[in-house]
Amino acid sequence: MAWSIQRAILGLLTLLYLYITVSSLERHAALARPDTVPQARQSRQTVSEQEFQTAQASTQQIWSDLRKDEPSWRESIIDARPNGLPATAWHYFKIAFRALFMNAPTRTPGTENAKLSSKLQEAVDGLTRAAVADPDALFLLAEMNFYGNFSHPRRPKRAHELYSELAARDGNATAQHMLGLLYATGIGDAVEIDQAKAQLHYTFAAEQGEVRAEMTLAHRYHMGIGTAKSCEKAVEYYKRVADKSMDWWLSGPPGGHLIQRNAYRWVDEAGGAYGEGASWTSSGPFAPGKNTVYESFDNVLEYLDMRERQGDYMASLTLGKHFYEPPRGFRRNLKKARSQFMKVATSYWMRDGTVNPKRPKNIEKTAAKAAAYIGRMFLRGEGMEQNYEKAVTWFKRGITNGDAFAQYHLGLMYRDGLGVPKDGIRAATYLKAASEQQLGVAQSALGVLFLDQGDLDTASRYFELAKNFGVMEGYYYLAEFANQGLGRQQNCQHATTYYKIVAERAETLHSAFVEANSAYEKGDYERAFVASIMAAEQGYESAQANAAFLLDQKTAVFSVPMLPIFPNPLESVPPAQRTKLLDNARLAQVYYTRSAHQQNIDSLIKAGDYHRLGIGTPTRTAPIKSNKTTASTEAMYSCYSTAAEHPNAAQALWNMGWMHENGIGNVEQDFHMAKRYYDLAYEMNKEAYLPVKLALLRLRARSWWNGVSGGKVKPMEDEDEQQKKNRPKSLTEWLGRFLDAAVEMEAQDYAEQQRQGEYGDELDHVAYGEPGMPGGDNEYYYSSGVNRNGEGGAGGDEFYDDFDDGLIESMIIIALAGALALLVYVRQQRARDARERERQAAAGGGQQQQQQQQQQPPPPPPPPQPQAQQEQQAQLPGQNGGFFPNPGDPEYPNWVVGGVGH
Repeated sequence: MAWSIQRAILGLLTLLYLYITVSSLERHAALARPDTVPQARQSRQTVSEQEFQTAQASTQQIWSDLRKDEPSWRESIIDARPNGLPATAWHYFKIAFRALFMNAPTRTPGTENAKLSSKLQEAVDGLTRAAVADPDALFLLAEMNFYGNFSHPRRPKRAHELYSELAARDGNATAQHMLGLLYATGIGDAVEIDQAKAQLHYTFAAEQGEVRAEMTLAHRYHMGIGTAKSCEKAVEYYKRVADKSMDWWLSGPPGGHLIQRNAYRWVDEAGGAYGEGASWTSSGPFAPGKNTVYESFDNVLEYLDMRERQGDYMASLTLGKHFYEPPRGFRRNLKKARSQFMKVATSYWMRDGTVNPKRPKNIEKTAAKAAAYIGRMFLRGEGMEQNYEKAVTWFKRGITNGDAFAQYHLGLMYRDGLGVPKDGIRAATYLKAASEQQLGVAQSALGVLFLDQGDLDTASRYFELAKNFGVMEGYYYLAEFANQGLGRQQNCQHATTYYKIVAERAETLHSAFVEANSAYEKGDYERAFVASIMAAEQGYESAQANAAFLLDQKTAVFSVPMLPIFPNPLESVPPAQRTKLLDNARLAQVYYTRSAHQQNIDSLIKAGDYHRLGIGTPTRTAPIKSNKTTASTEAMYSCYSTAAEHPNAAQALWNMGWMHENGIGNVEQDFHMAKRYYDLAYEMNKEAYLPVKLALLRLRARSWWNGVSGGKVKPMEDEDEQQKKNRPKSLTEWLGRFLDAAVEMEAQDYAEQQRQGEYGDELDHVAYGEPGMPGGDNEYYYSSGVNRNGEGGAGGDEFYDDFDDGLIESMIIIALAGALALLVYVRQQRARDARERERQAAAGGGQQQQQQQQQQPPPPPPPPQPQAQQEQQAQLPGQNGGFFPNPGDPEYPNWVVGGVGH
């Protein structure tokens, strides 16, 4: 009863808070608007139907006229790969210039105060008049001021006023979402950052089904941004988006919509945040091979066309696949794709479906794949009229040569009754055949078939197999199983991870990566930033890295003014004209931190750089150059040390060497430790030869001077001398060092936990991250416990509990194995002693028998015995060791180790 009363009181207080907040927003909007806009606050009921229709018609006409004058934006992304020697030279010159002086794109002056053209001003005036009666006109004005559509200047403050007006008028969901974005980011200094208000507006929008707000709220609840962390709430909102994503995917042609991934990190195209070879994303296994050749897509098509002219049918098929599923940024060409597939298929089959007797050699598999694609295009009505009958014909042709893609599609047709009677048995037969050839979509479809039959265990196994191939449908049903506890234990973390993957696949529903990529390639960085920041708030790691890259304040490795031929683009822009939208170091640090939380190692090191340089902090500080311990030095050390634990993070190892060389923060100055880190950086990445060698030369000079001047810093030592000096002299000393090291590690772990609690959750986000979901865009396969990025289904305490239990079990197993080995050793020793005694006895008895034989004549030979009697005597127990084999018997080793023979 008391709990019910408390809940009722809490609900009343929440409603009161929402009413006060909305009222304050309305008053703020009324005070901030010019005199021409307050009339738009009239409700829909105060306007007559005729006035509303007139205003709506005026809005539609203005919008149509503006669209005609809008500059055309190509949907395909401009290919940045160079062609020809001059273009290639210029391309790599720009890369070298950026690596030396720049790691942020050039910025253009802002246009907030630009004057409107007469035609645009006339359109704005018309929309302002229509906004009195038509909310769509108000919405269009707000969008123009925020996005800069139709060449209108970006005015975030004015956009905030208009969105507030629209939200206060009828609670428009899009306006609520945009207000949440403005309060969450403070973009363009429109408002002060207020995560509580952002959470409120996002909630208002999400409750009206705004999918972008639902996606953002899910990420905020999972990360604890502006609210307490809640796995249950994160699952709730991620499930909403995942359900809509699956509905969208299933609403497409048979087999679902074609999912094209447009999210990628822009900085990775230039070799990473620190340049090619120095960045984590372009070194180690991610580094291009020595013989790798980067070519434009046009060059690839040209090469395949050349191979096709030489009679390579696999090249013809590959060309068709490129036209059917083009790379990111290119449009599909279904007409050319069909032509290529038909070219391959007709070289194997005649018009009547019989095999061509003059077919080329070894074309069977290639022709089968082409037939499967032709059948798929007939099934889905892509580039041709949908025809189930022809689709079945082509699928059967592909199946005759065992093509898994054809088997999958024909199984899909029998499962769903597409042009053929529904037949679960035949569907399962085809899908199982395709699944056995490791086709992920077939495994997922077979899982759905078993799920319809109520066989949860079998369905779950097939969904697990499909997940390994990144199939969205498999992830979705695994999320449902984990969320509802179907056939397994309920697991909120796994459900969150899987729902997030499904939600992020449907980019078309809630993200604008195509627009962002196109704007970035064209050099309109403000437009690219506005489109990216929404996806960044939704939890896309690539978008977070892109937004941070555009806002990055670290623009030069050394002073550029000393080289007048290389002017600094930032300094070439007068401060009064510099864009405010991209001048936000604090927001850059936030997105680097969030990207690092999703295990982008370059972003983690960048976050450490921001703490080292004192930029992006609430109160900007001077760069760290002393050994004074502060929150910034602690954060910097956490970033660098955590990044150094990951493979291929040579930059982080070099930074750790620099900290030990100079004794920065809480790191003790230690030349020998600095040398070890520098050496590890070179071992990790051979391309770091020059910076490491220069650092070592400087370090040796400092170490020599430290020794000459009587300094107290630990000097550099050769590894051989150090190993000889530190080598334990006895077993007791070795055990003592082992125990001391264990105690020291435990003390360091305890101190680290205390330090994390002292400096709050922000450092946890930066350095270690929270258990949860991956956000990356390159890989979708994560194991069920802890994924490759260090995030997992279980919390930190549960992970260490499992670790302790596993350690105890391992120690018990090792002890049992040692006892067994000891028993085997004892048995072998006893058997060896027994064989020695028998050998000695046999030697002594043989000498006596030889003496007796010399004294007595030899006895006559015994009469022959039947073979059966000999075998019986050979099997009598008690002779030559009884039931146990003799040491010379082939079965004796098996008996010794406890195998057969006893």
